[in-house]
Amino acid sequence: MGETTMPVIRQKIAIGISGCCMGAKVRYNGKGWDMLKFIGREKGDYLWHPVCPECLAGLPVPRNPIRIHPDGRQVWEGGGRVLSRSGDLTRDLKEGCRISLEVLRKAGVGVFVFMEGSPSCGIHRTTLKGNRRGNPPGVFGHLLEEEGFFTIPVAVLQSPILWWDARRRMLAFLWLSEQEAATPRELYGIWHVLKFLCQELDNPLAREWGKRLSAMKPGDFPGLGEAFKREVLALLRTPSTLPRIKQSMWKNYIHYRRKTGKDLAQIKMPTDLRSATALAGELLLLERESAVGEVLFGTSPIVYRP
Repeated sequence: MGETTMPVIRQKIAIGISGCCMGAKVRYNGKGWDMLKFIGREKGDYLWHPVCPECLAGLPVPRNPIRIHPDGRQVWEGGGRVLSRSGDLTRDLKEGCRISLEVLRKAGVGVFVFMEGSPSCGIHRTTLKGNRRGNPPGVFGHLLEEEGFFTIPVAVLQSPILWWDARRRMLAFLWLSEQEAATPRELYGIWHVLKFLCQELDNPLAREWGKRLSAMKPGDFPGLGEAFKREVLALLRTPSTLPRIKQSMWKNYIHYRRKTGKDLAQIKMPTDLRSATALAGELLLLERESAVGEVLFGTSPIVYRP
């Protein structure tokens, strides 16, 4: 894959979202929030599909809050329960989750923005305001993870740098999901696109994959290709850190400058102090300039032009 080959996603991406985070007043207390306002006009770049597993379970608004015991995973495995003052709602909520998943799959959704803390949609936490609502993951949250969705906590939308990180990993995740490497050469091409981002997220793992691909023999290809895709998709779900993002941006800026001969005065060195919002602005600038110059921006390698 040549340097000027810019991987582009042109089809508008469909994103699922917890209904309460898109302004629908479907929470147990009748509340909801418009969380998409934090990404401004960019929200128009995507197709949004709100679902509420609790409402699709037939639960009313307002309703008694639910709690899970002991966690969402065990609810699906048969050892857990969904409870409220109304009684045992295990069967109802599981059905609501299945319906939600069916709706998302029918719409071609592979990404979900979830309400952390929710006993249904939460993944890493199912506690709100210090009150126990069960243990993570939530019932729908576990289903999303098991089904291989790329998941984004809704709080990420409030931070320009966290949203930038989630967005570029999401694009890489969706692009890789659609790639079918039928030959070792095609697999090398995929690695060429993603290796810098993988090095940022987990350098030891990326180096190991670089070695395995370099030493690959013809007979190794089918199994190795499947393992590569599985592990890299899992890696792309992992958030980066500000220090890693700064280092990666600077490394790619040096590459951009060498390829184009252009300086971008706004790009600061990793050791320079600036706010996270300012850093997000630098990254967006370098993304745009790299796309214009047809230079692969390794830290955000997939261009989105719906």
